[in-house]
Amino acid sequence: MNLHLTLLIVYSIALVAIGMWIARLVRGSADFFVAGRSLSAPLLFSTVLAANIGAGATIGASGRGYFDGIGAWWWNGSAAIGSLFLAFFIGPRIWRIARTHNLYTTGDFLELRYGGSVRAIVTSLIWLGTLSILAGQLIAGAAVLGVVAKLPRWEGTIISAVVVTSYFMAGGLLSSAWVNAVQLVVLLIGFIVTVPMVLSHVGGLAGIANAPDVPPTFMSFFHSGGPLSGWTLLVFAPAFVISPGLMQKTYGAVSERAVKVALGFQALVLALFAFAPPLLGMAARVAHPGLTNPNIVLPTLLVEQLPVWFGALALAAVYSAEVSTCDAILFMLATSLSQDLYKRFIRPDAGDRDVLRVARLASLFGGAGGVVLALLLATVQDALAIFYALLGVSLLVPVVGGLYVRRAGTPEALASIAAGIATLLFARFGVPPEYAWIDPTVAGLVAAAIAFFATLFARREPSGFASM
Repeated sequence: MNLHLTLLIVYSIALVAIGMWIARLVRGSADFFVAGRSLSAPLLFSTVLAANIGAGATIGASGRGYFDGIGAWWWNGSAAIGSLFLAFFIGPRIWRIARTHNLYTTGDFLELRYGGSVRAIVTSLIWLGTLSILAGQLIAGAAVLGVVAKLPRWEGTIISAVVVTSYFMAGGLLSSAWVNAVQLVVLLIGFIVTVPMVLSHVGGLAGIANAPDVPPTFMSFFHSGGPLSGWTLLVFAPAFVISPGLMQKTYGAVSERAVKVALGFQALVLALFAFAPPLLGMAARVAHPGLTNPNIVLPTLLVEQLPVWFGALALAAVYSAEVSTCDAILFMLATSLSQDLYKRFIRPDAGDRDVLRVARLASLFGGAGGVVLALLLATVQDALAIFYALLGVSLLVPVVGGLYVRRAGTPEALASIAAGIATLLFARFGVPPEYAWIDPTVAGLVAAAIAFFATLFARREPSGFASM
């Protein structure tokens, strides 16, 4: 057994052990869903940042950096921009509402604002879409284990799923917040050590720019090779404004100030971190030309270019990124199924213990579903693109409109969701080749906004939200 694999095994066991230990403090669904609304700014900062730095932020962005250059900054940069809007325009408002009305999930807010039908539709859509982003994280975890231990993809996928599902099932958000703090320390130290060391091996930025195999646009910050490349990755930003996993973490904050401080500082750190994975991908282009699978760019670089101990630390950092985001996704799956569907529509009289049991079972079945989907999708980017598109067009306009447009009601939300999803599907699958430049996510967002406000202006009845 090599050192890289040994460290990953020990590290995984430690994460599960920490999660199980914290789970002793979970006494009911409030602890599981919103950590008893006790998260301080540092804990909220660490759990949100750890959730945002996942497979896309590391494996995906490095793979894009390998092919596109420094323009891959926009992968994580779009998340940082979305986080700023969450920190100052969405998070504080929705935290106040959640605390006043004892909300646990995004679905709780949607029903409070628009009614049960909107809650059911959005929850179902997001539950299905969330499986794709979980699959993306598991693909990345399998890629790390594949390079380190030569494990087949299916074995690496299952192992990654078992690690994260174990500690999340035990303690929910409370366990995740503390485990994420540990993961974040490992992650940031790993990348801080790795980036300058790898760059020195390829002659720094000058060595990358002068390498014979790189394209002339490699050092262009605003270069884009088409959809989901360079600055066009900004279409991901809305997902980081209204992601149920991130919004529900803000519900657990101890105060409104903690929301602003934690999420604002998190956005700044994320924007700085956004340079690291593209630089590593660019260095891999010089050191390992000819790679065709973007999933293995970063693991290959860390194993081949670093001394064994530093490579092991860096791989633990990457593995931390995948696992920390997995638990945020399981958080969405567990809370939406147990609170938004089971308690609201199947068993309204369910007790606290029953809801908690269903939440844990939902995370188990969600992990299994993510494994199946991970074996069907080719790359991290394929998986994440599905989730970000669906999340943005179905949820952004209803949530933002619900917070800022008092007269909006159920018809506006339903019209927005229907128009957004229909336009997204048409732009992705029904547009003639000569209009392939149209981005499906942008088209869906525009259609959702138009439908929302067209319905608003066509109606005159107030929604009643102004009295809340």
